[in-house]
Amino acid sequence: MNILLWHVHGSWTTSFVHGKHRYLVPVTPDRGPYGLGRARTYPWPDSAVEVTPEELRDTDVDLVILQRPEEIDLAAEWLGRRPGRDVPAIYVEHNTPKGDVPNTRHPMADRDDLLLTHVTAFNELFWDNGGTRTTVVDHGVVPPAVEWTGELDRLAVVTNEPVRRWRVTGTDLLARFAALAPLDVYGMKVDGLAAHLGLPEDRLTSHDDVPQHAMHAELAKRRAYLHLCRWTSLGLSLIEAMTMGMPVVALATTEAVEAVPPAAGALSTRVDTLVDAARGLLDDRESARRAGAVARAAARDRYGLERFLADWDRLLEEEVCASR
Repeated sequence: MNILLWHVHGSWTTSFVHGKHRYLVPVTPDRGPYGLGRARTYPWPDSAVEVTPEELRDTDVDLVILQRPEEIDLAAEWLGRRPGRDVPAIYVEHNTPKGDVPNTRHPMADRDDLLLTHVTAFNELFWDNGGTRTTVVDHGVVPPAVEWTGELDRLAVVTNEPVRRWRVTGTDLLARFAALAPLDVYGMKVDGLAAHLGLPEDRLTSHDDVPQHAMHAELAKRRAYLHLCRWTSLGLSLIEAMTMGMPVVALATTEAVEAVPPAAGALSTRVDTLVDAARGLLDDRESARRAGAVARAAARDRYGLERFLADWDRLLEEEVCASR
């Protein structure tokens, strides 16, 4: 199939384009949010092809993957065909609802022209989807090329915009863990985080926008991975860390309660419990190794790339066949 999708979420799209199809990724001269093109920091296969808006008008497209409400009108303009009417469409929702939770109406609620696909069962449960058909396809990750070694008595965090998002990403909790061991924080717009938290830089080091493969290599050296998000969809960096065999210390919120077995490190809504667990992993590397082995087995069983692509192939074929 020829599948049109925008490059919105780097990690998810990286997994998605590893399938057997041809993926048409819009590119514009400014490489802005609606024309980012191929990833530059993630490894994508050659089957992910950049296309300009002008080229799309004369390109065969079997199905459109939508990820933002405005893409419906944009696809209609660029293709000259209406998603969901003239060409099959699936809307992928990556995020937890915001606003009057749990009464937040999804922007695609009560539509009969597309399938609304959530990346976690938690998201499907908490969004008000109205009468729109829904399903869930759990995440899948490309296995990182490195394995956990954990030789550094440091804790790792991956997050984006921790200052702006603050309580959402659990940024306010980081100082509790920095008192135990130095933190390494990776992600976008993490520079200056130590100053915002009032921490000396030797207790929290920011690593801004590091290429994925390099980030994985550094994560693998840290003793454990911290996942302190209060309200966010399941982060693929958490699953990648587990796949590497990293023990994890995670807030028992949103989909993390399904993804993280307690024996993989610690899972709790009590921050004191998580601090104690992190202290234990720092003090006992062998215990950390055993917890990481549990994490690896759980992640590879539930979030393997082969399962993810098989689920998506089935869904894509069903939607295309139903439109004929």
